[in-house]
Amino acid sequence: MELSNIEPQIIWKNFSKLNAVPRPSKKEEKVIAFIKEFGENLGLETKVDEVGNVIIKKPATAGMENRKSVVLQSHLDMVCQKNNDVNFDFETEGIKMEIDGDWVKAKGTTLGADNGLGVATIMSILESSDIPHPDLEALFTIDEETGMTGALGLKPGQLTGQILLNLDTEEDDEIDIGCAGGIDVTISQSYETEAANGQIVRFEVKGLQGGHSGMDIHKGFGNANIILGRLFYKALEKENIQLISIDGGGLRNAIPREGVAIASVRNAQEFIEELTNGLKKEILEEFATVEPNLQINIENATSSEKAISEADSKKIILTLKSLHNGVYRMSPDVKDLVESSNNVARVELREGELKILNLSRSSVESSKDSVAEQLKSVAELAGMNTVFSGSYPGWKPKPGSEIVQLMEKIYTEKFNEKPHVVACHAGLECGIIGANYPEMEMVSFGPTIRGAHSPDEKANIPSAQKFWAFTKDILANIPQK
Repeated sequence: MELSNIEPQIIWKNFSKLNAVPRPSKKEEKVIAFIKEFGENLGLETKVDEVGNVIIKKPATAGMENRKSVVLQSHLDMVCQKNNDVNFDFETEGIKMEIDGDWVKAKGTTLGADNGLGVATIMSILESSDIPHPDLEALFTIDEETGMTGALGLKPGQLTGQILLNLDTEEDDEIDIGCAGGIDVTISQSYETEAANGQIVRFEVKGLQGGHSGMDIHKGFGNANIILGRLFYKALEKENIQLISIDGGGLRNAIPREGVAIASVRNAQEFIEELTNGLKKEILEEFATVEPNLQINIENATSSEKAISEADSKKIILTLKSLHNGVYRMSPDVKDLVESSNNVARVELREGELKILNLSRSSVESSKDSVAEQLKSVAELAGMNTVFSGSYPGWKPKPGSEIVQLMEKIYTEKFNEKPHVVACHAGLECGIIGANYPEMEMVSFGPTIRGAHSPDEKANIPSAQKFWAFTKDILANIPQK
């Protein structure tokens, strides 16, 4: 079945058009031009602000002029992840999609449903002629996935809407009213290199689920960087080891699925056999339930590159073993909500240059600071440098707001069940936007998406139908001014 034949056809049509446009984070020039042209072709007031956010305004339909004005908001960029065996250029190619039962997927890459389905939904409302709605401002932000610089760069006075509907969550039975803030923690150091004094060994970890480093951080998924660290530690415990290169993980907001490292180890064959029959087997058993496709390969290899010293290698290995990864603290106030966490997202060592990228999240600012400070403390003990950047605030819940109560009522009546009103451990733009628009009521909701930020990402077709119907009913029932 073609995507254009799936209901609601208008959303899948616009999603297909959007996914034909390359839109990596920080390289959104093509998609900005695409959305700008879309608004202008509809004859709607369209502008691009200083940082690249696109704002399109549409007047209220007849009889809705006295309702509160609404901002519909989604982000244009997408997480670009692919399987190692897939040849794909996110900067020049459109996403290749396919239908698998009730799901839409991509062929070996992220799908871009996060947040492309939100963008496509807003496009569909803007071009509609038969959907009742109040005055609308469509806000398409940039660079949500790697810094939220679009939301951070949105100046006061750009918007006049009284209610903001953020279409960027991933469970269709949830109404989100709060989210975590975050901070990037980058650890780095330069080391002298020297000739390797042992046999070359290649370590490979692959087949992990990966996933969203906020929404999935509590699920116990494996982290390729952490598993590599465990393998290194065993080498450190039994043999002398010199690290040559590490290439683990990718984006800060994606749990690392794959990692490869090259090292020099004395008595390599004996070490490989011991590791294969010991720790490797233990790790596979440990993750058998949650990571059934995990593969760990340790084998002889060759390398012409130089290594770093045994002493410096030890510092890096002990640091990887010490960095906190996963849930740091559960919320004492909101049941089952992760309050604070860290994702050891990217480890890169090449020609003596080390970088370890982390994304720490928390719905409590002091706890976010505590996680970041712990990472910095570990790094400084090992003589490494630490830089904090990209800090953004969380979004404090307001469960009694008028729009939340309205959406609860509509959902319950329409679907014969109560929605889950929740706060999430992802980074939504609402907290940042709310800092400049404190009087604006905000809610986030969306269709069901699985595996966001990984090549396993997929969007549920029946859920998109449910989400579309819910969105139209919300717009038709926006309260009066």
